[in-house]
Amino acid sequence: MLIKGLLATEMSGSIAGITASHNAGGQYFRARAVPVNPGSTRQDTVRGALSALTIRWNASLTQAQRDAWGVYAKNVSVKDRLGATRQRSGINWYCACNSLRAIAGMLLPTPYIDDAPTVFTGALLTPPSIVSATAATDVLSISFENTNTWASAVGGALLVFAGIPQNAGVSSYQGPYRYSGKIPGAVVPPTSPLPITSAYPFGVGNRVFVRFRSINLDGRISPSFQSTALGA
Repeated sequence: MLIKGLLATEMSGSIAGITASHNAGGQYFRARAVPVNPGSTRQDTVRGALSALTIRWNASLTQAQRDAWGVYAKNVSVKDRLGATRQRSGINWYCACNSLRAIAGMLLPTPYIDDAPTVFTGALLTPPSIVSATAATDVLSISFENTNTWASAVGGALLVFAGIPQNAGVSSYQGPYRYSGKIPGAVVPPTSPLPITSAYPFGVGNRVFVRFRSINLDGRISPSFQSTALGA
């Protein structure tokens, strides 16, 4: 459980069957829901990627490569759900960067990124947006900035994750999200906007939430950004 503040004014996580969270209305508590494990193909893909990366970290990377990921980890922090700065370990960063590549089917022509990035920042991503959401085809028109680094090299990409459709009045959504597709980088950057088919079908009037994350050729990943639109 994450706790922020002298008297736990902000809490997030679960303990003893109770889950603490927060939204626009403030802090709230609810009974902890035990997740169901449906063993979906997508879940198996994620688990398989993480397992393969852990094995690769221990069996294939040199000590110098592992040390370099440790240096990257010490220099690049992340924000947790409460907005506090946290440090990841070297193996956490290695798995985070490469698992996204595996999920997006980006191991060819560029394989796993075993050498840690030497630029100590996350990837820059100008927040993309949804231009339109066409219910008849489940197609999302994605607007993006093609001058970002991901767009100008083979091996970079903008990844698109769609959420479960919500009622039109819903203004906040935390997930789950499902990988829906990518816009690959190229020597000649792609031209915005481009279509991506949502992994979740949606209807007219449904609110669609999408998360974006970019991957650079050197393995760096961006923070995630959310956008929303109504199905039409």
